[in-house]
Amino acid sequence: MPLQICISSCRICQKTKQRSAWNGEPAYRFCKICFLPTKRPRDITYSISLEAVTTLVVFLSCQLFHKEILRESLIHKYLMHGRCLPYTSRLVKTLLYNFIRQERSPPPGTHVFQQQTDGGGLLYGIASGVATGLWTVFTLGGVGSKPTPQLEQCSPLANQSLLLLLVLANLTDAPDTPNPYRQAIMSFKNTQDSSAFSSSNPHAFQINFNSLYTALCEQQKSDQATLLLYMLLHQNGNVRTYVLARTDIENLVLPILEILYHVEERNSHHVYMALIILLILTEDDGFNRSIHEVILKNITWYAERVLTEISLGSLLILVVIRTIQYNMTRTRDKYLHTNCLAALANMSAQFRSLHQYAAQRIISYTCRHLRRYVYVLDKLYFPHSHCSTLQHCFSTLSDNGEELLSLTCSHILRSYASSLFSLLSKKHNKVLEQATQSLRGSLDSNDTPLPDYAQDLNVIEEVIRMMLEIINSCLTNSLHHNPNLVYALLYKRDLFEQFRTHPSFQDIMQNIDLVISFFSSRLEQAGAELSVERVLEIIKQGALALPKDRLRKFPELKFKYVEEEQPEEFFIPYVWSLVYNSAVALYWNPRNIQLFTMDSG
Repeated sequence: MPLQICISSCRICQKTKQRSAWNGEPAYRFCKICFLPTKRPRDITYSISLEAVTTLVVFLSCQLFHKEILRESLIHKYLMHGRCLPYTSRLVKTLLYNFIRQERSPPPGTHVFQQQTDGGGLLYGIASGVATGLWTVFTLGGVGSKPTPQLEQCSPLANQSLLLLLVLANLTDAPDTPNPYRQAIMSFKNTQDSSAFSSSNPHAFQINFNSLYTALCEQQKSDQATLLLYMLLHQNGNVRTYVLARTDIENLVLPILEILYHVEERNSHHVYMALIILLILTEDDGFNRSIHEVILKNITWYAERVLTEISLGSLLILVVIRTIQYNMTRTRDKYLHTNCLAALANMSAQFRSLHQYAAQRIISYTCRHLRRYVYVLDKLYFPHSHCSTLQHCFSTLSDNGEELLSLTCSHILRSYASSLFSLLSKKHNKVLEQATQSLRGSLDSNDTPLPDYAQDLNVIEEVIRMMLEIINSCLTNSLHHNPNLVYALLYKRDLFEQFRTHPSFQDIMQNIDLVISFFSSRLEQAGAELSVERVLEIIKQGALALPKDRLRKFPELKFKYVEEEQPEEFFIPYVWSLVYNSAVALYWNPRNIQLFTMDSG
């Protein structure tokens, strides 16, 4: 019979390839570039693949029933050594492509072991019996119905493959062998990369980065897709370089920002992963510049204010500040606000054409903490005073009510700031320690815990210091690009001037004070009753006239994400909590779960 050659295009890697066929009927259609089938797999193929992936997840699920991290087990031995090892790269590649394709489940009524009316054959019946028997053994005592989110129901093979990939990538290293699945994830390259593979890594392979990027952008609503994105950006330099070079980076960043914006609806781990992804991206100066060149229109999910047109960079600033504010008032997680501030600090030198609302939020958020700081110092140094004016003002202060505090308590703030900062400048650390100990002693006598305002003092000071450094970095490096930030700073200048001599902020306040004085002088010369447009025009002209050498240079603000020691203590329970909650058609008795608590994440 003649061999026929057919030409078509692979929808995964978009490359032309050949496929062979007998009598015009195609055999197994595959792409010579990505080596994956070019057509949707037949229903029986889909079902078998899903069962195979699910079986491996079940094999590995013994970790759920141990509180400690398993470092050696029978399944680890089989997966890390021997006959399984040569298939490492092919398995990781297949799981990734299953995730990329998001193939939908076969239509209802189709079953991998459906009986055939023509008899089927002995081999088919034996295979059906063996598979059904194995499935019974795997799920004995654990089968039950669990509501499955719609996202996982659409493509169970993609969801299950991603979960298995995360589990394999987070297996602990063997005593004599590093995790080959993690090595494969760390080293795979783009199909368009023609450079030779390193001989030191036998598990490297190639995959189509464009398809992978598209899938990552589309699937960020799930915890597991966000975790995969984190792993690839953190561990695979090829993927990170490719992502940072994309001209449509907003397709990836916007879903991440949406996760942070809806922080109330997300579990803490998902928020952490999204935030760390932003931190990793902001380590790159090119990214920090490019996001201010991307203009977005009508961001419907941002509810605080109508944003008809805003740059991606300004939107990122708004969402991160909102996340910090939520954390400071609700969860009070130091890890969260530290990473938020680190991301803003990385961006600060490249702030460009900040939206007026973004500039306003940077300054107003800083002012909020400056006022809070004065209030806390008042309570620490005068714990028995009956002056409740500041307390009343802070209790009535809301996001949109900051002017209330400025109008009603300006003279009180000036008075307290003057006396307190004079005292602090002489013996700041010792006085503060004595005041805190005195307050704690008076409270201990009544067995009353230290109040929140005393516990928060150091955190507030750290936030103020970092926000002032971010403002200073922007003024020093891109003053002429950000007239809206200067405008917002001048609008709140009275409060900033009170902190000019504060011992903790005195150095960083020099440039800010110089900018305030310089532009205030130019505005006074221009006369009174100036319109907003006229003020901005004067600021733009002044920015060109201000000698740069008058601004003191500080070390560049740069923060780099570093994974903590023994990361498996966090990631393995997290991954298995995702498997427990998201795996399709799998159920484990929650009373037997030891690895994590049911309310974790």
